[in-house]
Amino acid sequence: MTTHPALDLADAISSQLADPDVPRSWAVPAYGQHLAYGPPGIALLHIERAAHGLGPRQRAHDWLTAASRQPLTSGPDSHPFYGAPALAHALACAADRFPGAYQSALDSLDRQIVIDVRRRLEAAHRRIDAGRLPQLAEFDVIRGLTGYAAYLLRRSPDGDTTRAVLAYCVRLTEPPTEQDEPLPGWWTETGPSGNPDDRFPGGHANHGMAHGIGGVLALLALAARHGTVVSGHHAAMRTILAWLDRWETGPGPAWPYWITRDELRTGRLTPSTPRRPSWCYGTAGLARAQQLAGLALGDTRRRVRAENALVAALTDADQLKAITDNGLCHGVAGLAHLAARVAEDAHATTVDRIRAAIPALLNEILPPDAALGSGDPGLLDGAAGVALALIAPSTTTSPRSAWDSCLLIA
Repeated sequence: MTTHPALDLADAISSQLADPDVPRSWAVPAYGQHLAYGPPGIALLHIERAAHGLGPRQRAHDWLTAASRQPLTSGPDSHPFYGAPALAHALACAADRFPGAYQSALDSLDRQIVIDVRRRLEAAHRRIDAGRLPQLAEFDVIRGLTGYAAYLLRRSPDGDTTRAVLAYCVRLTEPPTEQDEPLPGWWTETGPSGNPDDRFPGGHANHGMAHGIGGVLALLALAARHGTVVSGHHAAMRTILAWLDRWETGPGPAWPYWITRDELRTGRLTPSTPRRPSWCYGTAGLARAQQLAGLALGDTRRRVRAENALVAALTDADQLKAITDNGLCHGVAGLAHLAARVAEDAHATTVDRIRAAIPALLNEILPPDAALGSGDPGLLDGAAGVALALIAPSTTTSPRSAWDSCLLIA
């Protein structure tokens, strides 16, 4: 049987990550509960491979066991990529593919997640009522309510807590009431790291899928496509889309990672060199979010324009040169996976061009030794994410475990 070279590479990486008990320099205890770096993310690789018949189910179970060896963190010290929510995502992916497995643990985790989300929602609404600006960690995909909702949308798509988070996202798009100048509701006073930053006097509006309004747009669009809609839902999507239209740049089109206070005041973007098109920041992730929004709103023009933006990014040598690693978050493998996801929903006028660009991306992936050369085995920046991201574009099939739902691209 002939397999795609990318699948051979994924198999080699999977073999290197077969056993969680093999001593490794990267086995830092703090990573044990982290979806991005630790066992929950590596478990996703083995869950997806088992679902495709490419590897044994036992490997997935071993990594899930490794992820649950220490007491799980919940409450304020946890977030969608750390602690109870991180393990819950991996367990839910396994439970979907292995009926009857992990249900008791999932039910317990779900109860805790609802408690934590409700506490976060109460704090967020108090903050809005007081006219204060948000922190990125309040709403983003990695640490905030949007990331929690990515999980809730799978587990309880029409549940009260899911709908409450969506209602919060609608409110987030409304202008703050006590500011000296007009600002979008997602404007933050910090830099993109979430900390005060002298390079961002007056803060910024973050566009990223990982930490910005791109993730909120994707969540609202995915929820609408699931049939879960709250008051103001479509208007909120249109507010975000209008903002992105305001800052669109060419050719492509393309969108900046963020907007600074000076750019907001002048209405002009600061000139910059081409930036990488990736999931976390840049045109690729925003193209997927806008494609999903176009589909949810029945806006074919919006959908096709977003798909054309991705085609431009996939074929622009200057943008592609800005990509310097293999990883899922902002590397070549992640871009290939995103392209495959966009192609699944693409219009007849763009789908062939998106698919035609994928083989060249796959050919750029480094061999497995290089993939693990950084010592990072994890999901977002490491080898497990590379191997996972190679499966869909090289098999032209959708993920079977919905592992990438934590990225809000599906």
